[in-house]
Amino acid sequence: MVTLHLPERIETDRCLIQRLRYEDADEIFYAYASKPEATKYVAWPTHQSIVATRGFIQYAIAAWNEGMDYSYSIRMKETNRLIGSFGVINENGKIQFGYIFTPTQWRNGFATEVCIEMMKHLKNEKGVYRIGTCADVDNVASIKVLLKAGLIEEARLSNWMMFPNQGKAKDCALFVLQ
Repeated sequence: MVTLHLPERIETDRCLIQRLRYEDADEIFYAYASKPEATKYVAWPTHQSIVATRGFIQYAIAAWNEGMDYSYSIRMKETNRLIGSFGVINENGKIQFGYIFTPTQWRNGFATEVCIEMMKHLKNEKGVYRIGTCADVDNVASIKVLLKAGLIEEARLSNWMMFPNQGKAKDCALFVLQ
């Protein structure tokens, strides 16, 4: 079993990336988890109540402790405002990741900044042999972020992933870090 040794706190020029905490629930719910426009391209349903967000955080804390799933909040250093999250799933050295940001901070470069930093950490982890993610082919903004972060598109996969907030399976592009 490959165990990751990711830090609980990572900084970029403008962001603080830190392990999710119970105290983050309200901010996560109001920043993005309850917003259909933010959750359109994620694999989980839009949260209808804070109870769903608290349940996710409870899962995230337990999964981190088990070495399976590492979930981070993303805060702006300048304001300490929570603006998104970044998740890493470890499948015995094969890494999948994803991210989400509050719509008010889209197109400000935060996703690219965070992805670049997280790729540095992930590629230096012992035992990691593959790092990748899938993006809905219609999610042009995220595809641009992944390319800027140094990933390459390896394949297009038909009806690959169910997006509950779109109500259907969608074609996805598989991106990998070389």
